[in-house]
Amino acid sequence: MAIVGLTGGIGSGKSTVVRLFGELGVHWVDADDVAREVVEPGMPALTAIAEHFGDEVLLADGALDRAWLRQKVFAEPAERAWLEALLHPIIRDEIIRQLQPANYTLPYTLLVSPLLLETDQHELANKILVIDVPESVQLERTMARDNNSREQVERIMAAQMAREDRCAKADAIIDNNQPLVEVERQVAELHNQWMLEFS
Repeated sequence: MAIVGLTGGIGSGKSTVVRLFGELGVHWVDADDVAREVVEPGMPALTAIAEHFGDEVLLADGALDRAWLRQKVFAEPAERAWLEALLHPIIRDEIIRQLQPANYTLPYTLLVSPLLLETDQHELANKILVIDVPESVQLERTMARDNNSREQVERIMAAQMAREDRCAKADAIIDNNQPLVEVERQVAELHNQWMLEFS
């Protein structure tokens, strides 16, 4: 079965596009969801994180304090490198497992990941689909959605691949700075193309 890696910068509207593919019956695995699953209470990765960062990284109920951890790793590159070295292999193994659903008949699945091209996750994909919007739109959407400061969003964007580099690596690009009906048309076109190509 073919795997299409779907990526885009923060605020590019990946989840909207994924939902449209899902409506066409396409199975997807979201790397962010997997990343959350592997650090749930009781998982070995969370134990390792708590041992490394101390109890400050845990909320009162024993769950990961994501906001605290995000601030810490974006402020200290060495800590971010440690965290990525721990989590990326665990996340990758779980993604591979979830990409093979039972009784699934379509010839391709989607791997949705904001860091597809920044990590080795792109090696799992036969094709790369980039969801693209101007950087000003990314900034606007993310600040409105997550209640983050402009500075925080700019830091996250800076940690991601530059827009032009991301687009240069794409096999296909969906322009998500369009009315929904136009985005739907782009999705349907690609879906039909891949149904033929991967069958």
